[in-house]
This record gives sequence, C-alpha cells and structure tokens, in this order.
Amino acid sequence: MKIQLIRNATMKITYAGRTLLTDPMLSTVGAFRSFAGIAANPTVELPVAIEKILEGVEMTVISHLHPDHFDEAAVLNLPKDMPIFCQPEDTVVLQEKGFARVTAAHSSCLWEGISLTRTGGKHGSGKILERLGNISGFVLQAAGEPTIYWVGDSIWCEEVAEAIKMHKPDIIITHSGGAILPGFAPIIMDAEQTLTAFNAGADAVVVAVHMEALDHCTVSRIMLRKAADSAGIAPSRLLIPENGETLSL
Repeated sequence: MKIQLIRNATMKITYAGRTLLTDPMLSTVGAFRSFAGIAANPTVELPVAIEKILEGVEMTVISHLHPDHFDEAAVLNLPKDMPIFCQPEDTVVLQEKGFARVTAAHSSCLWEGISLTRTGGKHGSGKILERLGNISGFVLQAAGEPTIYWVGDSIWCEEVAEAIKMHKPDIIITHSGGAILPGFAPIIMDAEQTLTAFNAGADAVVVAVHMEALDHCTVSRIMLRKAADSAGIAPSRLLIPENGETLSL
C-alpha cells in the first residue's frame, strides 16, 4: 500500500488495489480565513496540480467539514458522482453541495472490498469542543493489507486509546501539528501526544501529518523529529512525510 501526503490532512492512499482521497483541502495559498490571527490559510501551496491529485481517485473520505479538511476548492473540483464517506451529521451538507453518492458511516461500511470503520475522538478539550463540533477517524481493513487507523483531528483521548486497543492497527496516521486556537489548549495532537499514540500502538508504524500548512499549527516536522529522536524512536517507526511525498508501506 502507498500513502501520498498532499498537504495537511489531504492524502492519496492506494489500498487493496483502490485509490482514495482523504480530507481534500485544494485551495491556493491564503484562500480562506486565518485561524490564529497570523496569516490567511492555507499557508503553503499544493505540491502538485489538482488534476494530478484527483487522477485515479475512486473514493473520498471526509473526517469533518472544517475548511482545512473540505474547502470550496474541493466542492468545485471533486466530481459530483464521486463516492464520499463521512460522519452522519455531514451527509446533508454534502448532498446540498451537489454530491450524489454520499454514504453516512454510522459504524462500519464496506466499499469495493475495503472495510471502513468510523471512530470517535475529541477536537480539543473543554469549552472549545462546543465550538468545533464532532470529528471522526476511520479504520481501513482489507484482505492481505495492513490495518490503517487514521485518527483524524483528535487530541490523545479515551476514544483514540480504545480504537488502538480494539483494532490493533499496523499503521496509525496522526494529525500532529499541535494546532492552537487563541486562548485554548491544542485541538489536535502535539509532539508529546503523538509519542503517546506511538507508545500505545505496540508495533505500529506512525505516520504524522497535518503540519506546516495552517497558521494555527505550532509543531513543525523538525520539532516532532527531535522529540522522537530524544525518545529513542527510529525514523522508520515514526514517519513524517513532506508535502507530495509518497510512502510505501
């Protein structure tokens, strides 16, 4: 299987002979509002053209509808007959935007031999949860393939720990940018929480994404690598891809 990090949480995953896209944020630099009062988002360009990103994509999985995970450029560029899997509360919005093949993942769904199981999480802690709403992660499983747990926009919490314990993933994809909204604690994993997820994953390989693309992310790739090195974690066990980079796992 292969994972190509496009930018932020947008990934092109080749799995069980199929190609799927996650959380498409396809805007140009500065297309939508700042989250931390530093700069408009996204803060870096796409590494490849949109046409190349969408080439061969057969299905899209959307963890939630915040603009850094599904933006107006995605609405304009994704084919309206593209199969989309999402959390139930986002179904109507996607249908209203013209997408005809939207499936609400209440628990587990099957698509072309791939099982998708929706998992929970917490997009921060305390009062910010009311503002940010629900998010989802997804577990991908198929015959002859490693089990992937894509955590989504969650901090380390009971739901994430339970998903790792239950599904015993071979690959854990974390959102590790330590995003902070002014006045609140991180709303996704920071370096410390990413290492906690790594330690909980037994022999799993962790792929850390959602860094260096938005103005409210505080953890850089270099910072996370230094933290992993200090903890004695080999680069082969905690992968931190660059935008556009493809990992073969």
